[in-house]
Amino acid sequence: MAFRNLLTDDRDGVRRITINRPDKLNALNRETIGELDLAFRQAKADDAVRVIVLAGSGEKAFVAGADITELAQLTPQQAQQFSRAGQQMMLGLERLGKPVIARIQGFALGGGMELAMSCHLRIASEKARFGQPEINLGVIPGFGGTQRLLRLAGRTAALELCLTGAQIDAARAQALGVVTRVVAADRLDAEVDALAAQLAASAPHALSGVIDTINVGGESGIDVGLEFETQAFALCCATADMREGTAAFLERRKAKFTGA
Repeated sequence: MAFRNLLTDDRDGVRRITINRPDKLNALNRETIGELDLAFRQAKADDAVRVIVLAGSGEKAFVAGADITELAQLTPQQAQQFSRAGQQMMLGLERLGKPVIARIQGFALGGGMELAMSCHLRIASEKARFGQPEINLGVIPGFGGTQRLLRLAGRTAALELCLTGAQIDAARAQALGVVTRVVAADRLDAEVDALAAQLAASAPHALSGVIDTINVGGESGIDVGLEFETQAFALCCATADMREGTAAFLERRKAKFTGA
């Protein structure tokens, strides 16, 4: 289907999904959240897609937050629905089973920071800025910001950023564990493309296993996490890709993974 607020492009196993509302700094409204949810489900179901790159159009913003014009009109009941829709979309992204790389060139604020934190890897330009400024609007983060920031950066940083609404630069975001890698602005696309290509060439079952195991382990005790890891490891050993990978290593050649 055609999207009103998204652009999609496929190349060599990588699907690039771009939020295309540059006049609104790619702010998230209800329609865009619904389109993202559908786009992620389509990417999950398409075996030709091995990796997803999530980007925002223009140079100023990845996503500058929720659409305040729409937010200002919400009733409490509508706010519940809006929050749950955003949370479910981002949970679906986090549990997609395929690596998702956030390409962050500018502002990732409010819902934009929440969306970025839902991705598995986050590559940021040195010009990028992050923050949870909802306190300045008289509300709190509603798309999982308090919970993912707590898990990524710890209680102290989560409280500081959510209570003050302060923006931080890419270097501090990386130090807090919110960003995977910070690069020069003119190297952002090259870094993202290289990482996406590397992951697209990897064994899909192993990629999915890593993502699923870390997701489960992060929300459970170590005994549960270890058992899940054992089962995921065993499933990988049932794949043709595992035979190919070990054979390629022993034969000193590059493996060609097919997802079988």
